[in-house]
Amino acid sequence: MKITDNALPIDEWFKKLGDYLPATDVNDIKRAYEFAATAHKGQRRRSGEAYITHCLTVAQMLSDLEFEGEVIVAGLLHDVPEDTSITLEEISHTFGPTVAELVDGVTKFKKASTYTGDDPDADAPIRRKNEQAENLRKMLIAMSEDVRVVLIKLVDRLHNMRTLGHLPQHKRRRIALETMDIYAPLANRLGIDTIKSELEDRCFQHLHPQEYRNMVRKLEENRAVMDKRIKKIAAEMAMILSEAEIQAELPWRSKHFYSIYRKMQRKEVDVTQIYDVKALRIIVKNVRDCYAALGVVHAKWRPVAGEFDDYIAAPKENGYQSLHTAVVHQSGQLFEVQIRTEEMHQQAEFGLASHWSYKDGVKSDMALDRRIAAMRNAIKSVAEGGQEDASEFLANVKADVLEEKIYVFTPKGDIREFPLGSTPIDFAYAIHTEVGHKCRGAKINGSLVGLSYQLKNSDKVEILTAKRGGPSRDWLNENLGYVKTVRARRKIKHWFKKQNYQISLSEGRSILERELKRLNITDVKYEDLAEACDYKKTDDFLAALGYDDLSIHHVIRKTLDLSAAARKEQAEAPPTLAPPSAPTSGDVTVMGVGDLYTTLGRCCSPVTGDSIIGYITRGKGVTIHRKDCSNVLKQTDKERLIQVDWGTPTEKQTHPVPIVISAFDRSGLIRDVSDIIANEQLNLTDIKVTIKNNIASVWLTVEVADLYELRKIMDKIEQLNNVIEVSRRR
Repeated sequence: MKITDNALPIDEWFKKLGDYLPATDVNDIKRAYEFAATAHKGQRRRSGEAYITHCLTVAQMLSDLEFEGEVIVAGLLHDVPEDTSITLEEISHTFGPTVAELVDGVTKFKKASTYTGDDPDADAPIRRKNEQAENLRKMLIAMSEDVRVVLIKLVDRLHNMRTLGHLPQHKRRRIALETMDIYAPLANRLGIDTIKSELEDRCFQHLHPQEYRNMVRKLEENRAVMDKRIKKIAAEMAMILSEAEIQAELPWRSKHFYSIYRKMQRKEVDVTQIYDVKALRIIVKNVRDCYAALGVVHAKWRPVAGEFDDYIAAPKENGYQSLHTAVVHQSGQLFEVQIRTEEMHQQAEFGLASHWSYKDGVKSDMALDRRIAAMRNAIKSVAEGGQEDASEFLANVKADVLEEKIYVFTPKGDIREFPLGSTPIDFAYAIHTEVGHKCRGAKINGSLVGLSYQLKNSDKVEILTAKRGGPSRDWLNENLGYVKTVRARRKIKHWFKKQNYQISLSEGRSILERELKRLNITDVKYEDLAEACDYKKTDDFLAALGYDDLSIHHVIRKTLDLSAAARKEQAEAPPTLAPPSAPTSGDVTVMGVGDLYTTLGRCCSPVTGDSIIGYITRGKGVTIHRKDCSNVLKQTDKERLIQVDWGTPTEKQTHPVPIVISAFDRSGLIRDVSDIIANEQLNLTDIKVTIKNNIASVWLTVEVADLYELRKIMDKIEQLNNVIEVSRRR
């Protein structure tokens, strides 16, 4: 099977369909094509081609995967209800309820896409994000009922990504971000590597165009040398397999661009230093030959320690099976080898789609049913978690459903599956709720590790417990990385919720006061925050924060959006203030200042996420201040104040923010702080230390993109030994 790049002539395609579909299905597809062509008559895509060309290409891509007739019909009709006057009822009457349900499901996917218009409302970006997350929540739950919907949408999105170049740059970026965030992980979860890899590569092309061009150029420069090397190795491989009487095909594959880019980022090396840009595949007849071929390879070349994975004995969650090894050629060159059967190869390339194809009238199998059931249960489990908003639901789906899985062992040798990035605490709660509550430490492969340790494939995990006690509130701080899974987070929240109401109320007040003080936010009332978070009583709001039914991250977001100072400034502003306009270019992207030169006030060092206001200077453009800046509050000439807001920059921008660390002095303190900042890939621009009575005051200036990045770095520094407090300087 191969997914087509271009649409076939219609008659040629109909003839090809007859090779695997019954005549009745082919006739239905012909009727659907005529129906869609009539419905979309006169419509054109941004490229200028007739719209029906897109529908036809999607249907042909589905037929390349050998789907049944109903799925191909739905592929032809997938945009009809959304873009024409024809209703789902008409489609159901003409082609049956199953086709109508598939088309309806794909339409829900389309509605879940990010808002594409322009909204002058300053709160619009946040509202659009919440609306998108809510739509995705509905879509994912609906998709879990019939996975064919997502297969059609993945093919639809793949063709849209292939033709993305005809859209404006900001829309290309938005669609690429959404594709990388949702659709590529979905394809990975379903095991469709062919679609996942192409989606990631095309997103990479639009999100990081310069890096993409540089990589393509360097790979092209080295292609002849790499091809010559791999052909030589393949010839040697064919000879030793033949001598061992193992029949095999020896195709080689090129690592996809985005996969290479991720490895370069992870290892901090150049593309020329990635040894597995190209890898040999050994495709044999049966499992016995897989292991026999592995033995031949290891006998010929020295294996690289730690680079062997047996996904045949322990398949990946998406069904992937193969033997992976890396060996050293006698020339000193490292190369990767993947060994699998033909059936495993089809599974690796097309995943779930390879099981769903129409062969001898059979459309499913037990393995497929189990995997679909697991995916449905995972989505529904997250949906039942009582998240406070749709954004949290979406984050949980990404963590528990879409992300790559790892496999670890219990002390008794049982295998447990977890999302990549899970910790011993996640493992403890998966064993039993009480084990999680009383978890105080962990051993990995016999060695003690911290509770924020990220589990790796094949780890043997042992949990150390106390006789009594409960979880720590730090476990729920997402910036500290203690908990990954929805189950663990839900159990911890429930434990705190069961504690005394007055204790939770006091704890919630303490948490909020501390966080506002740390971030130097002074212009907010608790009553306003309670109302913004949909609580009628302030005490109930604080108690919910205390037992973590409400996250401090969510509250801080509401604080920034609905601060009392923002409303006060708006009410006091004279009618002559300039209205918000389109984003401008400069050191910072700010709306509402036209083409005026802008600078950030050094007195308050505003950062993206702060409530801000502009002050028109004499001859130096507009200075941007926080709204609670003392210099602004003392300003008597209100007519020189101008409404401004953070726009949406085309690339990440950072701002210098001063913070102060208070700690008991110790050796290595500054080194540890510097390591945290470096690991977060942030820039430290200034540092000063004073020591008095064994208390060290560390004054730092760190460049961060927004308030959430600032909170994350402050949380991590505060976890260091001897650190008393970390706060933002005025």
